[in-house]
Amino acid sequence: MALAQIQSGATVGLRAQPVTVEVDLSSGLPSFLIVGLPDKAVEEARERVRSAIKNSNVIFPSRKITVNLAPADIRKEGPAYDLPIAVGILLAGGQIYPSEDALFFGELALNGNVRSISGAILFATMAKERGVSTIFVPSANAIEAALVEGIKVIPVDSLKNLISHLRRETTILARPLTTVRLDRSTIDSPNDMKYIAGQSHAKRALEIAAAGRHNIIMTGPPGSGKTMLAKALITILPPLALDEVLEVTKIHSISGLLPGDHPLILQRPFRSPHHTASAVAISGGGNWPKPGEISLAHKGVLFLDELPEFPRQVLDVLRQPIEDKVVHVARVATSCTFPANFMLVAAQNPCPCGFWGDPKKSCTCTAGQIQNYQKKVSGPLLDRIDLNINVGRISYEKLASDELAESSRSIRERVILAQTIQQERFANSSTGNNAEMSTEELKRFCALDETGHKLMQAAVDRLNLSGRAYTRTLKVARTIADLDNSPNIRDQHLAEALSYRLESVLELHPTY
Repeated sequence: MALAQIQSGATVGLRAQPVTVEVDLSSGLPSFLIVGLPDKAVEEARERVRSAIKNSNVIFPSRKITVNLAPADIRKEGPAYDLPIAVGILLAGGQIYPSEDALFFGELALNGNVRSISGAILFATMAKERGVSTIFVPSANAIEAALVEGIKVIPVDSLKNLISHLRRETTILARPLTTVRLDRSTIDSPNDMKYIAGQSHAKRALEIAAAGRHNIIMTGPPGSGKTMLAKALITILPPLALDEVLEVTKIHSISGLLPGDHPLILQRPFRSPHHTASAVAISGGGNWPKPGEISLAHKGVLFLDELPEFPRQVLDVLRQPIEDKVVHVARVATSCTFPANFMLVAAQNPCPCGFWGDPKKSCTCTAGQIQNYQKKVSGPLLDRIDLNINVGRISYEKLASDELAESSRSIRERVILAQTIQQERFANSSTGNNAEMSTEELKRFCALDETGHKLMQAAVDRLNLSGRAYTRTLKVARTIADLDNSPNIRDQHLAEALSYRLESVLELHPTY
C-alpha cells in the first residue's frame, strides 16, 4: 500500500473537528513534506517522526513522503499529529495492519515514547459524537479521555508497543471508564474562614456572594485582609457537580493546564491574574483563539487584586462577559465562543496611598489624586458589581486573640442550603442561581410588598440607582432571603442589600 489514511482531529475553540492524515509514498528522491496548513510544531514533526520510527525497530521508508492534513482550511496546531503521521507512514509502507474506525493522537519523543497532549477529552467527545468506537491517546491522557462514556480508550506509551498492537502480536488493554468521585466534604484549608480575625461584615457579604453567585468588590487600607478574604471565598463555595467537572476540565485541557498526576479539575477554579495582564490574556484570543482568564475561572472565582492598577481598557472587556456568561472572540481566521460564568471578586485601596478614611493613619493624597485613582475603574463596570463593602483595619485584640472564628464548613452548609432553594426555584428553566435571573423571573420571585416598594423608591431617588443596579439589588435581596429561608423578600433583606450599594455611593460621594 502506497497510500494510507489515518483519522485524527483538530481543536477549534472548545470543540474538536475531524482531520484526515493522508500519507502517500511515491518514487523519487527521498523527502518528507507536510501540507494542509500546519503550524511550526506540526512541520517539526518530520524530525520527531523520522527518529521515533528508526528507534522503534522498524524501517523508515527511503522514498518521497507526502503528508496531507485535510481539510486544508483548518489550521493544525501542536504536536498531537506526530502519532497519526507515524502510523500513516508505517501503514502506507505495509509494516502494520490497518485499524478500522479509530482516531490517533500523540506527541512522539525521539526514542519513540509517546508524550501527553492538550485537549484529549475534546477528542474523545468528538469520537463519541461521530460514532467512532476507538481512540488511541498517550497513556498520560488516558484517564482524561476515559471520562467520556461509550468509546474504547487505548493508552499508548510508546510507538514500539503500538506497532506490536497493530500487528496483532500483542494487545494493549483499553482504559476503563474513569469514575469521578465528587468530594462533598470541606477540606481544612489554610484559607479557612476560621483563621481570619474579625471582618464579620466582610464575611457576611462573601457568604451572600457565594450563595447567589454575586460579584463583589472590597475596599480598604493595605493589610486589612482583602486578599485573604478573597482566597477564603473558594472554601465556602459548593463543590462542582459532575457536568461542571467535565466542563471545567475541557477548558483547562485545551489550555494545557491539567495536572499531570490527576488530570481532572474537581475544585472550583480560582484565577488571580496580575494587573499587567493584557486584554487578550483576560478575555481570550490570539490569532487562533484560546481561552483567557475569564474562561479559566468558569464556574469559579476571578480575583482582581489592586483593581485600579489594571488598565481601564482591560477591565472594560469584562463588561459583556459578566452579563452574558460567555465571551465571543472574533478574529480574521475564525471566531469562537468560550464559557465565562465566573464570580468577579475585586479588591482595591481607597486611594493611591491606601489610607483615605482610615481612622488610625492619615491619608497623604490630594483630592485630585483620590478622584483620579477612583476614576480608573469605569462606572459601567462598577454598576455590574452587586456588593461593595469597606474592609477596615483589624484591632489588636482581634489579631492577638486565640479564639478561632466561624469555620468555612459551617458557612458552606448555609450556602449549599440557599443554593438548593435556588435549584428548586429554577428547576424548569436554564437559570442556575439568583444572579442569573431574567426579567420575568425577577418579577415573579422578587415581588415586594408596599413597604418594600417605598423603601426601594426612596433608595433609587436618593442613590440615583440605574436600572441595572435596581435589578441587581433585588437579586441580592432574594439571596439574603434564601439564606434566611424566607419565601418572601422582607424589609430587612432589602435594607441589607441596599446597604452594600450605599457603601459604594459613600465611597465615591462622601458628602452623602
